[in-house]
Amino acid sequence: MVTLTGLLASLMTSLQTSPLCVRAAVLETREFSPEQFFCKLRADLQSGKTLQVRVYYNRGHVDYAYQVFTDVPLLRWDNKEEFPKLATYPHHHHDDQGNVRESPLTGVPERDLKIVLGELQRLFE
Repeated sequence: MVTLTGLLASLMTSLQTSPLCVRAAVLETREFSPEQFFCKLRADLQSGKTLQVRVYYNRGHVDYAYQVFTDVPLLRWDNKEEFPKLATYPHHHHDDQGNVRESPLTGVPERDLKIVLGELQRLFE
């Protein structure tokens, strides 16, 4: 079973061990029950940008958003149900040009964050 404590530990480990991240912190947590919780983390990246991770877990269902920004949003991966025509619906990616594309994310935060960090490493090289 996914727990808030376990999820936070996994996400923080991924951020803290990534060569992209200078520093990472948990900004907010809310536990409504053992099966329903929310967390928000933020990481300062070596590129001068910031990565914010938001996860809402509710009895096995996960809503998420991974956003890279400076003073404005630059990139975002999320699963808000807005683009039903995409093959990966509801998972999608907003690029830095404002385009919305398919996403390799699946709603498993421990796996998805590693994919996002890999994509960012490729983009920032």
